[in-house]
Amino acid sequence: MREQNKRSMGQIEVIPAASDQERIIANLIELYAHDFSEFQELEIGEDGRFGYKDLPLYWSEPGRHPFLIRMDDRPAGFVLVKQGSPISGDRSVWDVAEFFVVRGCRRRGIGNVAAQAVWRRFPGRWEVRVMESNRPALQFWVSAISEFVGEAIRGVRLERGGVHWEVFSFTSGGGPPDSKRIAV
Repeated sequence: MREQNKRSMGQIEVIPAASDQERIIANLIELYAHDFSEFQELEIGEDGRFGYKDLPLYWSEPGRHPFLIRMDDRPAGFVLVKQGSPISGDRSVWDVAEFFVVRGCRRRGIGNVAAQAVWRRFPGRWEVRVMESNRPALQFWVSAISEFVGEAIRGVRLERGGVHWEVFSFTSGGGPPDSKRIAV
């Protein structure tokens, strides 16, 4: 099922990524890491790539779920979800491990729609952590989560390893029936 997103002029899908789509996410991770290097020191490898060593685990470990975000049948981003919080240590919490929307697709509501589709897919408690220095991401997550839960949300400020984080906790009651594709 697909619907026209009123804010974006495109059709958005959040698709569980198959193992043969790992390369697409790996390519998108390079763009993500490039953007993220503005906020955190990331080392680029001798091959000119940032890489993401844990990416293969999303197809081999239970509790990890990779998704492609597509707009008009083209890659527009990705979401990596895992069970277990690196902040609280709670193994039952769902965690947005990584989230990225390609720059040309931002500010159209695509990220908001994709985040909410994933939250509906995995009912239960969630944690979303954002580096405080990443102001655009912080604004995005406050807006997306507040809209999802139906009220203004406030995060908890934490420091880990010299990095300041804002951590948002909320509960998803679920949503549409489980299907191969989450079309929104």
